[in-house]
Amino acid sequence: MSARWELFTEDHVAFRDSVRQFIQKELAPNVEEWERAHDFPRDLYLRFGELGLLGLKYEERYGGTGPDLIADAIVNEELAQCGAGGVAAGIGGHKDLGSYYIYRFGTEEQRQRWLVPSIRGEMIGALGVTEPGAGSDVANIQTKAVRDGDHFVLTGQKAFITNGSKADYVVVAARTGGEGYGGISLIVVEKDTPGFTTNRMRTVGWWTSHTAELEGFICIMKNFQWERLVMALAAVAAAQKTLESAIAYGKDREAFGRPVAKFQVWRHRFADLETEIAAARALTHHALRKLAAGEDALREVSMAKWFATELDWRVADEALQVHGGYGYMMEFPVQRAWRDARLGPIGGGTTEIMKEIIAKTYGL
Repeated sequence: MSARWELFTEDHVAFRDSVRQFIQKELAPNVEEWERAHDFPRDLYLRFGELGLLGLKYEERYGGTGPDLIADAIVNEELAQCGAGGVAAGIGGHKDLGSYYIYRFGTEEQRQRWLVPSIRGEMIGALGVTEPGAGSDVANIQTKAVRDGDHFVLTGQKAFITNGSKADYVVVAARTGGEGYGGISLIVVEKDTPGFTTNRMRTVGWWTSHTAELEGFICIMKNFQWERLVMALAAVAAAQKTLESAIAYGKDREAFGRPVAKFQVWRHRFADLETEIAAARALTHHALRKLAAGEDALREVSMAKWFATELDWRVADEALQVHGGYGYMMEFPVQRAWRDARLGPIGGGTTEIMKEIIAKTYGL
């Protein structure tokens, strides 16, 4: 029996095939147009909702078809191969961050108000944690929320928020108590709230992406494992697609009378990268297996996140190199893979922070 059956059932394999067909038929052919527009249609969220792809982690009473973390992970893996990191980030930021926080930590009333329409793709969600002066250092958040009757008055600024400029609501981390992690809460802010404004940021990659009280820090930490695992899953899938494209190009491109891929230096580089991708996939799926079983996977997720995202960046860099000068031209998709991959070792917790977390799990 193939090792894949330990994690993926026959139903999962069939599901992957259907998701792949959908993405390659309805997303991949439009990527170039969306990249030029620096955006993708809002209707795409509705399409994902129509197919049930936004509700795999949620029970039927909310309009979901799960919970099935494995199936949701499959969507992330296949989405990462659509050809545009910004599209994957936009859909993922909605289903794995904004709406997922509502589900995990919100009240029943909040779930009905924001989660249910989010699963249908009718509302878009985002998570607002990062600030200009507080990235991986979540406990240093300075955005303040002061209670005013039945409401909170928020003052502060967030940055690098996926879907931030197109979201219907943002789950905002704000300080409602004292200093440190104990004074942070999560507050849902709707886009038409007076005083709430957004300013879309220009990014190197991801062009199509619009980048319970006093327990907010704990909630953020709890969901970090899934967020980081999603990034690892996507990185492995993207690296595989980039490498396959690079090998195909290397077979066609000739230098000194023979295909570039026939030179030993490239044969060995491709072999090294394929081996590392296999190792990254095994590590990432091991972490997924633990999370799906309800186990703590802090160490494994941290390992997978830094290893997979750094690998994706190196694969993209080697892929650009094998293209020669053409790799630096905007007409070739490899430049987009290169730009998109660079965010991986930064977003969702830097490589350096991941290594610190791993060291701490060993008591160091």
